[in-house]
Amino acid sequence: MAQSGHAVVIGGGIGGLTAAVALHRRGLRVTVLERARSLEPVGAAISLAPNSLRALDVIGLGDEIRGLAAWSGDGGLRAPGGRWFSRSSAEAAAARFGGPLVLLPRATLIERLAALLPADAVRTDATAVLADSGGPGRTARVTTADGALEADLVVGADGVRSAVRGALFPGHPGPVYSGFTTWRVMIPVPGARFASHETWGRGSLWGTHPLKDGRVYAYGAALTPAGGRAPDDEKSELLRRFGDWHDPIPAVLAAARPEDVLRHDVHHLAEPLPAYHHGRAALLGDAAHAMPPSLGQGGNQAIEDAVVLAHHYDDLAAYTAARLPRTTAIARQAVRTARLSLMSSRAGIAVRDTAVAALSKAGPALFLRSFDGIADWAPPQRPYASGQTPAGNR
Repeated sequence: MAQSGHAVVIGGGIGGLTAAVALHRRGLRVTVLERARSLEPVGAAISLAPNSLRALDVIGLGDEIRGLAAWSGDGGLRAPGGRWFSRSSAEAAAARFGGPLVLLPRATLIERLAALLPADAVRTDATAVLADSGGPGRTARVTTADGALEADLVVGADGVRSAVRGALFPGHPGPVYSGFTTWRVMIPVPGARFASHETWGRGSLWGTHPLKDGRVYAYGAALTPAGGRAPDDEKSELLRRFGDWHDPIPAVLAAARPEDVLRHDVHHLAEPLPAYHHGRAALLGDAAHAMPPSLGQGGNQAIEDAVVLAHHYDDLAAYTAARLPRTTAIARQAVRTARLSLMSSRAGIAVRDTAVAALSKAGPALFLRSFDGIADWAPPQRPYASGQTPAGNR
């Protein structure tokens, strides 16, 4: 494959690696600089909707990831006592959006993406600084402990506290606390049989989902002051908050060890950036549009960004035009959904729960409605690496 330039990707997470693979397929020489000592991801699992699976089709990975789909049968939204507000199924989701929803370990996706890159493309334990974003007739420059790299394109995929974003847009206020913290576990739960669900309580929620490898991915969220930590350990905190909720939540908590529980405060970019590029540098994923996880679209939008950026790598203004309006709208919807799911007013919760149940009886479940205009997106590249037929470019 003839290589027409050099792209440096700062950040070796899902968005950064997807961008690296997509740019490599476009013929660029790619260097990925990851500051951690390995590509082992922070976090437990990731949910991929049909929109990001179509993006993965572009790099030839979509069908392999679809084969990891585990969700089957009923699922939906519940109350802490177990009552179902809204039900749906994998079949309904696939029929509505032209493909499945796939839940898989983040490490699995990272491994599959890294395998598509040349052996020398990824450098770990490599802190990088964007020294010059470049411009017409001038390459960009990235400095590392091992020296400087010249690049025709620099991709800032360095997360919610992106240093690349700070270099490109120093006047932007950066991330703000979203008002809640999250806990995540991914563990085996012997004998557990349950329908995939999310449960909304008062100022808190819980989700429990089966994985194809037999493990269970579960998460909790609650309104808390920023920076809080349990006085003993985070498993004990989960037991206090969720231990009396419906099955299988007590069984999941009983199976978890304190060291299995991850806790992270949630931050998002409340003020959109003016652009996702400057000079020869572009931002993607959380660096560009960090959002609450309430729609499960953070990683999905990073994957979309990556393949669209590869499509427009020689016209970054076109990349911004394609991505900024869509991701801004989705980020705002994620904030609204987080406020709805973590509502703390008893009167408001009663109205919310009644409305959700009524809406779901009158049409598609709220879970499916929330993905309208999101999951039916398809990337601009043709032809697709897989045989899947796209739902149409949105």
